[in-house]
Amino acid sequence: MTEPSRTAEDLYAESLRLLLAKDMTGYAGLWAVDGVMEFPFAGPGYPARLEGRGAITDYLRGYPDLLDIQEVTPHTLHRSTDPGTVVAEFDAAGRVVATGRPYRMRYVAVLTAYDGEITSYRDYWSPLAAAEFMGGIDELTSAFAGGSSNR
Repeated sequence: MTEPSRTAEDLYAESLRLLLAKDMTGYAGLWAVDGVMEFPFAGPGYPARLEGRGAITDYLRGYPDLLDIQEVTPHTLHRSTDPGTVVAEFDAAGRVVATGRPYRMRYVAVLTAYDGEITSYRDYWSPLAAAEFMGGIDELTSAFAGGSSNR
């Protein structure tokens, strides 16, 4: 008897668990080999699309060195007419590692799964709000676009 594939809802729950555990390798491992992560509101100098598990792994590698996410609340999960897609609304809270400043941001994510893996993840967040937390646009761009020594 084979084990059933993880659903989009299962993958969303597991992604939160791994994010809070700061297990970025495990988090990126939820993606299909050819999976995609997109940032529709990406600002200048920020990647708008990552293609493939390898690119997603590289992008996420230093994330805990930038942001110490300590809680994810509240979260509302909307099931779509496509059983492989869910839309999640959540807040992530913690601190900016470089400055110790508190961090709280609201996100909306659209996660699509097929055969137990994430095939597409669209991450809707505000670059302007993130810039405020990170200490400015230059710091945000440097941290998330590869300018940091941690990335």
